[in-house]
Amino acid sequence: MGKNIDSYIKEQFEISPVDVKTYSPLTLAYMGDGVFDLIIRSVVVGKGNTKASQLHLRTSQIVKAHSQAVLIETLVPYLTEEEMDVYRRGRNAKSPTMAKNASMSDYRKATGLEALIGYLYVTDQFERAVELVRLGLSKTDSISL
Repeated sequence: MGKNIDSYIKEQFEISPVDVKTYSPLTLAYMGDGVFDLIIRSVVVGKGNTKASQLHLRTSQIVKAHSQAVLIETLVPYLTEEEMDVYRRGRNAKSPTMAKNASMSDYRKATGLEALIGYLYVTDQFERAVELVRLGLSKTDSISL
């Protein structure tokens, strides 16, 4: 794949490296939310060019908290110990807000998934993030692209 996207952006904007261990789980989730959305948008658009409203509808069904919670539940057996630790930290983080139309349980699991995706992204493991999303989608019948 060449240079990681995050590394390339930091290089271009002259951003100094930061130890990922200093990031809070909610910071990782913030980053992971955008990365997860990018992965899903790329897949949805790749499956067929259509009206933007249709693309948005398909994407929003997958990136909502409930779908993310279902996705991470299928992935838990495939996570490394390190990935599981990051997921748990994100899931257990106390967020000052909560998603609309989501249970607290789903919201926390979704935050854990986003923290994991953010962690993988900022540690130059984008391929692993994509692999996990692909695996989760393939093992989850209730989430369709």
